[in-house]
Amino acid sequence: MTIGTLTDQRAGLARAHQLDLHRVRDRVDTALDRFLDYKVRTAPDMCLPPLIDALRDFIEGGKRLRPLFLYCGWAAAGDQVDDEVAVRVGVAMELFHSFALIHGDVVDSAEVRRGKPTVHRMLADHFNAPANWRSAQRFGMSTAVLLGDLCCVWSDEVFAEAALEEGRRREAAALLHVMRTELIAGQYLDLAAESHNPLRDAWRVVRMKTARYSVELPLRVGAVLGGADRRTLDVCRAYGRPVGEAFQLRDDLLGVFGDPEVTGKSDLDDLRRGKGTVLMALAWKHATTAQRELIVALHGKPDLNHDEAQRLRQVIVATGAKADVERLISSRAERALAVLDVAPVAPEVKRALTELATAATCRNR
Repeated sequence: MTIGTLTDQRAGLARAHQLDLHRVRDRVDTALDRFLDYKVRTAPDMCLPPLIDALRDFIEGGKRLRPLFLYCGWAAAGDQVDDEVAVRVGVAMELFHSFALIHGDVVDSAEVRRGKPTVHRMLADHFNAPANWRSAQRFGMSTAVLLGDLCCVWSDEVFAEAALEEGRRREAAALLHVMRTELIAGQYLDLAAESHNPLRDAWRVVRMKTARYSVELPLRVGAVLGGADRRTLDVCRAYGRPVGEAFQLRDDLLGVFGDPEVTGKSDLDDLRRGKGTVLMALAWKHATTAQRELIVALHGKPDLNHDEAQRLRQVIVATGAKADVERLISSRAERALAVLDVAPVAPEVKRALTELATAATCRNR
């Protein structure tokens, strides 16, 4: 497949002063659609189009944060941003992110994402799954794993076809390998975290599973592709890590206190799973004996109902954990913006990164 089938070549090169996040997001969306159209046309024996349709439905409405941070990282390097290549690598990141989300939902047995059934739920319900409920669920889970695998393979394919200078390709690939390994290690820690130090374990998950994967490493990949010097790479790290941590802390708050109609996700799943978040670790740390008894009884209860969840939320608020997490988010956002204030990057890059930091930390979905 030629590079031109993915993106509109007429866009040419964009300088940092033309940095428009909405335009970049639209181009990534268009490129994803074109890539999936290509895969439908070339699918062996037409066995993949139903899965591709499921993937197309799944990726609709995504935030595209990683391609946006990648693009900003390239612009921060001071080099001309090659739209063709930046969008292609952004598509590769989005495909890998789809792999991570699809597999993560299977691991978590999640029911809803982005206001719609998760991929395994949708595949079980609609793809001629066996009539027996348990067989249907197994079919959905198994097929979702295959679709996630496909996304991972396609991510490599798209990146491999990017027109990159070989030295920069190797540097970017090394960062992508780190990003992928840390994400999977973080997912494992999320499942197997030791209970004797829940706050430490929760922070490790935040940093490995989300903070570096969502912000810091995409920024650094973009900066490497743009030929950034060491000082710019240090800025990407110093800005990216606190924004990534704040992003996950906000996600944990929304998982408990968010409005499902807005977030598109259940406000019960994290509590039913007994998810070991910084929020819950702080609640446990500051809880009274009676409050700890309630946390033990309700946090991780598989059939937790709305009334019980509300009691648990009241305890979280009463311990001060919710307010503590809000302060942690604010302090990290402020730290990132302070880095930008003195960063040796173009004003439009600072503006875009400020906008992204706000979108990542002050969101309601």
